[in-house]
Amino acid sequence: MNLLLLHPEDFEAPPSRGQEQRARVTGRRLEHVLRVHRAGVGDELRVGLVGGAIGQGRVLELSPRELALAVRLDRDPPPARDLTLVVALPRPLVLKRVLLHATTLGVKRIALIHSRRVEKSYWQSEALTGETLSRQLLLGLEQAGDTVLPDLSLHRRFRPFVEDELSGLLMGRQGFLPDPAATRECPRAVSGPVLLAIGPEGGFIPWEVEKLGQAGLQLVHLGARVLRVEAAVPFAIARLG
Repeated sequence: MNLLLLHPEDFEAPPSRGQEQRARVTGRRLEHVLRVHRAGVGDELRVGLVGGAIGQGRVLELSPRELALAVRLDRDPPPARDLTLVVALPRPLVLKRVLLHATTLGVKRIALIHSRRVEKSYWQSEALTGETLSRQLLLGLEQAGDTVLPDLSLHRRFRPFVEDELSGLLMGRQGFLPDPAATRECPRAVSGPVLLAIGPEGGFIPWEVEKLGQAGLQLVHLGARVLRVEAAVPFAIARLG
């Protein structure tokens, strides 16, 4: 945890930028401060308000039950990456890693979509519950020192997503679809807004690749090696970066 994230309900009064205010923390975040930071009274921690500013929190009280802080929020979070990520829903454990990595890298819009090679049972997984999704996104923010949650959407049907929604996501953006069969190398350090689509293990089927291409995505390859989804996502984001 490189940033202790605070929620409005943690504050004794509505949080206000630039003013010192008291906040109280319990649960997982308190445990991390005790076991990892090993903080004590008087120590300062990097803190941030979810959806708001970042700053410093001075430890006022600390016990196994509660952490009390004097908080001053006075700086903006790091800038977001103008990159939209579209991912064929991976298996639950991989999904957690993908969301964490993408959030850490500053992605602010993520669309999880269906594909022929996506197991239908994945859509019933506990990994797609609001609490589990939120936890992974918050962990990514904590790692990156960020406060702004990504906009996450779920699309259980491939064709309606491509035909009805993808064009809106692509508006004003360059779109790239990594595929081992592509002849063009994935570009580096692309200027301007980008959309990146990552397929499932085994890739999109040919019909899906054709539909995505017709929608405006450019087929590119990431090199000679075939990467798993959890490796392809951060690799491609960093490359396009």
